[in-house]
Amino acid sequence: MTAEASADESAAFTDAEREEVRAAGERAAAAAREIRRAPDEAVDAALRAAAHLLSRQSGPVLAANATDLQAAERAGISAGLLDRLRLDSGRIDAMVAQLQALVATPKPPVERLIRELPDGGQVYERRVPVGVVGAIFEARPNVPIDLASQVLTARSAAVLRTGSAALVTSAALVDSVLAPALAEADLPTDAVQLLRSGGHGTAEALLTQPGLIPLVVVRGSGPVTAHLSRVGAAHGVQVLSHADGGGVLYLHPAADPAAVDRLIGESLDRLGVCNRLNLLLLDADLPTAVADRARATLAALGVTLSEPPYAHPLGYEWALDADAEATVTVATVTGPADAAALADRETSGLAATICTEDPVAAEEFLAAYTGTGALWNVSTRIIDGYKLLGLPETGINVDHGLGPRGPVTFPDLGMRQFVVRPARR
Repeated sequence: MTAEASADESAAFTDAEREEVRAAGERAAAAAREIRRAPDEAVDAALRAAAHLLSRQSGPVLAANATDLQAAERAGISAGLLDRLRLDSGRIDAMVAQLQALVATPKPPVERLIRELPDGGQVYERRVPVGVVGAIFEARPNVPIDLASQVLTARSAAVLRTGSAALVTSAALVDSVLAPALAEADLPTDAVQLLRSGGHGTAEALLTQPGLIPLVVVRGSGPVTAHLSRVGAAHGVQVLSHADGGGVLYLHPAADPAAVDRLIGESLDRLGVCNRLNLLLLDADLPTAVADRARATLAALGVTLSEPPYAHPLGYEWALDADAEATVTVATVTGPADAAALADRETSGLAATICTEDPVAAEEFLAAYTGTGALWNVSTRIIDGYKLLGLPETGINVDHGLGPRGPVTFPDLGMRQFVVRPARR
């Protein structure tokens, strides 16, 4: 533990776990030097090969996922977590489509001129790779592809750590898809490392190697993720974290009843995701018929409403509650500004939607809300890298500070460097 790490945020791992992380970091760092020099065409070729392998030879991946699912069912994991863990042909197709979209995305220039100096010199801003990016993520089998593709496109190497529930699937994706794809493009297969032990200690050890792994994406939700973020900060590792979620839907008095139905349905198509509807805000002046219709729509979806008096914090994230995932909290507000203030105060700030046909009210809400996604008649489920930006994401950052917020994609995974050249003679 470094001198900066407090007793409360010290990392707990075995010597074997620390060595596993160190060895993976060293292999990734060696590969990162080659990835940095690789032309766009080589990285794109690797991603195209990965898409082809995933599409045409998905058998080993689906078999590995079946093994993970069987183990999870024996362990009594909730339906929502099983849904996160499950792969099928449709989800494989979605992963392939995201890889293809990333290849087709125009890459921003590595360097751009930003100023001419008085003596004729030129100041350029250049994007430089981080080197090695670590990632800690939950039992979502699409994440190894999402993370690795973004990190490689940003010209860095990756060290991935998932929980034991998705380890067999993740290993199949790395071994049967990513490694062969890198080799086919003549890129080092060590550029994507997967920690194989599955122990909790590897997650914390990954956050204590700033010399090897200076940036770690921490994906997930809840106090464990928040703790890991603090561990990283205590050890000098920059962390892009997604510790909490929960979408907000505010029904304004000028809400179209059909739009209310649509937004509720779209916001609850999956219960175990961070950007689903979590908190429903009803305006005090909302017509009774619209409020009743919203409650009936929720009931038809099998959703339970939590209304005052609450036995939980107002922004309690139901997606994390295996026993009550099909729940939405309901509260009353007195206008767009009050709705935005409550959403800011009580939730993580992931995303909030106003449902209204009144543009003045909509703009008041959009201007007042400070979360990562302020939406008008659009479901909070759009706050997702692929849906919003057409790119896979490494995670959704809800920090209130400098740096990327919302879905994090490959342009966010580089560092700024200034290059100054003298006047041409």
